[in-house]
Amino acid sequence: MGRSRYRFIHPDQPHFMTLTVLHWIPVFTRPATVEILFESLRFLVNEGLTIHAYVILENHLHLIAQSQQLDRDIYRLKSYTARELIRLLEANRINTILDQLAFYKKAHKSDRAYQFWQEGVHPEWIQSEEMMRQKIEYIHLNPVKRGYVEQAEHWRYSSARDYAGQAGLLPVTRRW
Repeated sequence: MGRSRYRFIHPDQPHFMTLTVLHWIPVFTRPATVEILFESLRFLVNEGLTIHAYVILENHLHLIAQSQQLDRDIYRLKSYTARELIRLLEANRINTILDQLAFYKKAHKSDRAYQFWQEGVHPEWIQSEEMMRQKIEYIHLNPVKRGYVEQAEHWRYSSARDYAGQAGLLPVTRRW
């Protein structure tokens, strides 16, 4: 999983992660691009991934999740979504973003024309209930701190709605 010094300590236990679009390029500004993330996450949930919290912003995703092979599942998520998002960008001729994905691509990624995700996800093992609560709060307040919404549950692409007792867009497990 990337060249990062960060590792999944216990891949079967909850980890906080950040998946960032290469060079912080704003790709998740349209429902079609966000839906590719949701489609992949729903598939992985059906395969055994447990999502505790998430937020999707224009150029990154914060996630607390666990599974029997979390490192493998995150690799699958990044691989599938990169392929599908690039395919969508090509089909819609979004050349400005494609040019950036080609320009900022790492030199060692010579087997492809584009790189979508930054390497690594900087996983942090959730070691306590206090840490879990702190990370969930951080995730949910991300759009509020950016000034996008005044209340966390108003951000459509977040599990804050689930924690506020409303229906969210992804299945979320609030017990850990």
